[in-house]
Amino acid sequence: MFDNLREKILQPLKGLGRNGKITEANLQEAIREIRRALLEADVHFKVVKEFLDQVQKDAIGQEVIKSVTPGQQFTKIVYDALVKFLGGKDYVAGLPLKASPPVPILLVGLQGSGKTTTAAKLGHYYQKKEKKSVMLVPCDPRRPAAKEQLRLLSKQANIGFYDSDLSQSLEKIIAQAMEEARRQVVDVVIVDTAGRQAVDEELMGEIGQVKSALNPYATIFVADSMTGQEAVNVAQAFHEKAPLSGVVLTKLDGDARGGAALSIKFLTGVPIVFMGLGEGVSALEPFHPDRLASRILDMGDVLTLVERAQEAISEEEAKASIGKVSKGEFTLEDFLGQMKMMKKMGSMESILKMLPNGNQMLEQLKGANTEAEMKRTEAIIQSMTKKERKNHKILNGSRRRRIADGSGTSVTEVNRLVNKFEDAQRMMQRFAKMGMFQKMMGKF
Repeated sequence: MFDNLREKILQPLKGLGRNGKITEANLQEAIREIRRALLEADVHFKVVKEFLDQVQKDAIGQEVIKSVTPGQQFTKIVYDALVKFLGGKDYVAGLPLKASPPVPILLVGLQGSGKTTTAAKLGHYYQKKEKKSVMLVPCDPRRPAAKEQLRLLSKQANIGFYDSDLSQSLEKIIAQAMEEARRQVVDVVIVDTAGRQAVDEELMGEIGQVKSALNPYATIFVADSMTGQEAVNVAQAFHEKAPLSGVVLTKLDGDARGGAALSIKFLTGVPIVFMGLGEGVSALEPFHPDRLASRILDMGDVLTLVERAQEAISEEEAKASIGKVSKGEFTLEDFLGQMKMMKKMGSMESILKMLPNGNQMLEQLKGANTEAEMKRTEAIIQSMTKKERKNHKILNGSRRRRIADGSGTSVTEVNRLVNKFEDAQRMMQRFAKMGMFQKMMGKF
């Protein structure tokens, strides 16, 4: 996410002078580099000007706190400005539902922005995270394929689907869908509307009809973050014709330059409520300005990582693992279980990126295929018998050869895994004696 922008912003931050003060000269040099980085990221020029004015105002002549370097202090100033322009510190993440069910949500946007996929992701989010029942409603009479796509996605997400008769008027489709939602006692109704290649009167007329019939709790604009500043222009056009309640930024896991994310709230006044970070129905996160600013500056996003861990690992499982480590009973069987739980949290790359300086760690691992390494490790452990996984001490030469053949690896790789596991066991036991796992459990 924003890898190019991150690299170009971090470079001048690291290069600030070390004379105990942020001077006019070294500040101007850093500002020039950041301006270039923001413009290359397709951030709107008005936003770039306001942003850098804010940074300069906060930085000039500021004495550096003894415990940090000028670069660290300036990073904090840039971070605070990013948070402000992304939405501010008192931002309400996501879209809390404060209305009686069924709560209607209207999705609008251009064709290809990821609107239909976002409808399913949003439904999955409310069903899984908020424990709400959801119904998806296709409302694009010109594209029957969009209806079929939404039907398939609703099956993947295991959420309700209303089989709209697209030959009827938009008003009739909405009225019948809402009546069915009330009959089924559905909590949230998400309506997927028509899209076009560009904003035109016909499109806005259709959206106006749907909005009038639906009276939505929220009208959400789905923006393709890959289009940069253009996404902001389209959002402004929609907002003028059909006032928006929020924005979902899609494709942030791709080669998004950052222009849309950094410009859209400042220029339209419409908050970003969610961001799409992948293709799966679960790849949607509530938008937190402070967390995104932290990711951009490679400061990590530990809060999101903890939330993912809490979804993947129950408190009972975490306590059981810590208990086994403390007693020296942690086995390869337990290690295999933990690897499977980690997969639920995402790829190794996505997890590392949420740690402070995670992108630097990834840079050091360049060329190493961590996902392939994990697959080989999993294959080796799965090629062991249950008895061997519970007590690796019984692994003699012939057993190790059998495991290597069964996993498509070599005896050397099996030996390396066993040695690494024993090293990890010793390290975990040392941590357990120091009470570090108990402290972590308290935070978890």
